[in-house]
Amino acid sequence: MLVQGIVRAIKDYQGPLKEHEVTIFVRRGGPNYQEGLRVMGEVGKTTGIPIHVFGTETHMTAIVGMALGHRPIPNQPPAAAHTANFLLNSSSSTSTPTSRRKGPSENKAKVEGSPAKVKAGAPVTKASTLFTKHTKALVWGMQTRAVQGMLDFDYICSRDEPSVSALIYPFTGDHKQKFYWGHKEILIPVYKNMSDAMKKHPDVDVLITFASLRSAFESTMETMQYPQIRTIAIIAEGIPEAHTRKIIKAADEKGVTLIGPATVGGIKPGCFKIGNTGGMLDNILASKLYRPGSVAYVSRSGGMSNELNNIISRTTDGVFEGVAIGGDRYPGSVFTDHVLRYQDTPGVKMIVVLGEIGGTEEYKICKAIKQGRITKPVVCWCIGTCATMFSSEVQFGHAGACANQASETAVAKNKALKEAGAHVPRSFDELGEIIKSVYDDLVSKGVIQPAEEVPPPTVPMDYSWARELGLIRKPASFMTSICDERGQELLYAGMPITEVFKTEIGLGGTLGLLWFQRRLPKYACQFIEMCLMGDRFGGALDAAAKQFSHAFDSGMLPMEFVNKMKKDGKLIMGIGHRVKSINNPDMRVQILKDFVKQSFPASQLLDYALEVEKITTSKKPNLILNVDGLIGVAFVDLLRTCGVFTRDEADEFVEIGALNGIFVLGRSMGFIGHYLDQKRLKQGLYRHPWDDISYVLPEHMSM
Repeated sequence: MLVQGIVRAIKDYQGPLKEHEVTIFVRRGGPNYQEGLRVMGEVGKTTGIPIHVFGTETHMTAIVGMALGHRPIPNQPPAAAHTANFLLNSSSSTSTPTSRRKGPSENKAKVEGSPAKVKAGAPVTKASTLFTKHTKALVWGMQTRAVQGMLDFDYICSRDEPSVSALIYPFTGDHKQKFYWGHKEILIPVYKNMSDAMKKHPDVDVLITFASLRSAFESTMETMQYPQIRTIAIIAEGIPEAHTRKIIKAADEKGVTLIGPATVGGIKPGCFKIGNTGGMLDNILASKLYRPGSVAYVSRSGGMSNELNNIISRTTDGVFEGVAIGGDRYPGSVFTDHVLRYQDTPGVKMIVVLGEIGGTEEYKICKAIKQGRITKPVVCWCIGTCATMFSSEVQFGHAGACANQASETAVAKNKALKEAGAHVPRSFDELGEIIKSVYDDLVSKGVIQPAEEVPPPTVPMDYSWARELGLIRKPASFMTSICDERGQELLYAGMPITEVFKTEIGLGGTLGLLWFQRRLPKYACQFIEMCLMGDRFGGALDAAAKQFSHAFDSGMLPMEFVNKMKKDGKLIMGIGHRVKSINNPDMRVQILKDFVKQSFPASQLLDYALEVEKITTSKKPNLILNVDGLIGVAFVDLLRTCGVFTRDEADEFVEIGALNGIFVLGRSMGFIGHYLDQKRLKQGLYRHPWDDISYVLPEHMSM
């Protein structure tokens, strides 16, 4: 929806944009980013406005340099190149440190991902390895898209079994949900109660909760009642800080590692990913997240963790593990928790930390480096150095991204990190270069043996996604020009169903879209609805419209028309009534006639029919223009004069019998009413006041 809004704005203001020689730079990542790049590229071509599009292969700040003229603009279209690569691969804040906290003796120790019993009085420590290739998880919330993303990741990592054992969703009964495992369809259980899920899946040790900020506290505290859970990822942001502190305290006491709140999660290539971490399959493949590398990272921002995935994959042999601790003021785990884990993990050869303005956690990394607790190379950069350009405090998105004192500024922390011995670039633009330099040095020293490139298994693209990207086409078994349900929402003659509701065009306007594939004027919509309010008209609409149209169009005078029909022995359709007459008029006809005269731009055919009526009623008073005749001729006037149709289109609708739809729909509505009425009578729900009248329904509608 965001891309659509930008496209609409560019199209609406293309004149001023061209006049002021505006050039637009677009950088897009995340789910389905290629489609957004393609759309933006196309609008640039159609409007003639210079639009340069870039995907995840170009980091964000590089775009600023291009826009300012400090960097050259690549000539190749990154979106197309990146999409081709995807097809090739996939077609087949102040906070309290938690790492050294101690808890009750009855909890189990966490050593290299395996729970082990300890003696009473021993401290509770947290795991140095959070995820393995055998990690099993529960997902709280009906997040089917995120779960499918996890399963696809598992499959391309060549896991033996899915990482998601079950879902917990308290708003429905126990059932099974269908997902894909590679090419096959599998069923994953969904439980109403967490206790049932824990009992039936004792091998689960991770919980990913998509609970809202209102229910995340309760669900997380409930989770920690089960000793089997070692790691909890809390996705929601905006959880009250008092609740977050209670969660952190309980987790420390029980030796549970928290990731979040306000996080996308984390990822361990080749093993496990949390929810939507890493984006969709195209980004997973492009960033080589299907197999482990040698570089581990930790960041606050989930979005920036995707940047690190891409930067590290292009400059090193890839990511070993990455965690986004979340942007809230009190994250469940802090930088040092994960940096110290990486220090103790043999597979990690170098560490990347992406900090930001606010908080003092980076100083703990400085202290650990100086004390020799961290010996592996650390590349670190704190985002937000531009804050010094402002005269007042600046809040940078995250709740914790605000410097409350000089030591919390990004500039001060970057300086301290460099003095402590970390590798600190001069700007974010140089982060990739510094990472590559440190990596190359470790390779030359033999510390790193670059990870072997292994092609991942192919995962078929979902049909709906492939169709949305325009990558496939399939012959339709049934075609209709009326509605289209292939996109994000149903379209009626090109009009989104949400707009149909918002504009309140009513039944008449909806029928205009579905029958005539046009947005009709308000008076036309009202006329259609007035016609449908009475079900007792017959099937002469179409014939009356054709007879009067042919006579009028041929230039025949009303008297000539009457005489010709008499000579040919034909009835004038729409003329005559068994009960009503010129002295006892049909009020429906009068109301419709008055509306047409007051609302339609012109009513030539109706005027012609009324002249015919004068002649016929002079012969016999009941030969009046009846409701069929009036609706028929008025509809022709509507089609011809409303300004929505050409004359040929209006005549075509008359010739193909479109007006009979009014008769069919009106009569159907009446039949349904009669059917329900009689059903109430037979069930004794009420006694009809017309005791001596019984409804006679067709045999197929009898009860």
